[in-house]
Amino acid sequence: MLKIFGVPISVHTRKAIVAAIAKDLPHEVVPVVPVVPGNPPPNWLEISPTGKIPALTDGAFVVADSAAICAYLERLQPLAPLYPAAPQAYARALCLEQYAGSMFSEVVHPLFHEVFVHPKVRNIPTDQARIDHVLATAVPRVFGYLDSIATRDYLVDGEFSIADIAVVSNLVTFQYIGFELDRAKYPRLAALFDRTILQPAMRETLRREQPVVDSMGLRKDFLRAALH
Repeated sequence: MLKIFGVPISVHTRKAIVAAIAKDLPHEVVPVVPVVPGNPPPNWLEISPTGKIPALTDGAFVVADSAAICAYLERLQPLAPLYPAAPQAYARALCLEQYAGSMFSEVVHPLFHEVFVHPKVRNIPTDQARIDHVLATAVPRVFGYLDSIATRDYLVDGEFSIADIAVVSNLVTFQYIGFELDRAKYPRLAALFDRTILQPAMRETLRREQPVVDSMGLRKDFLRAALH
């Protein structure tokens, strides 16, 4: 059976779980929280050379990095495709998947660390100036760009794809940790979020991760439509 190593509320682990569920591939999620000292298994760097989540094993086969994992799952089970077939659409989906990686590093990662990891795991005071800087600079630039291209139901040719999963996974965690998606300022991005969380694989993934959300004391009111 496939094993996905990571924590469900992780932006990138969630992406891999959504892909596995969309393709109806049996899998097990093995909890790994790299920010907690002593949590990863002793052989973690053999599974994930960067030490980051997620990683995946399929028998003796091992692959790390969410983009590589999702690409592997696409080849493993081509049905319910998450990548467009047309060359240009395929390239756009890959490009936006990578842009979502930058969205994580510039927005979600620093905010998550300041709001949760530093005060609750490492006993380090929150740096409010860093939060304010991210909200004032990175969020308008990143969210503004995504809103400008969300002109159809989904990001690439109006069809649900890995691009939507990657972007919306960031928006889920952004809101879990207490920040608002400004619906007046980014109405098309908000509409994309609303449509994507109702996609069956995304909806089921969100439903399964709620025990972790509750245990961490995160907010989830914004998922009301997906969870009911």
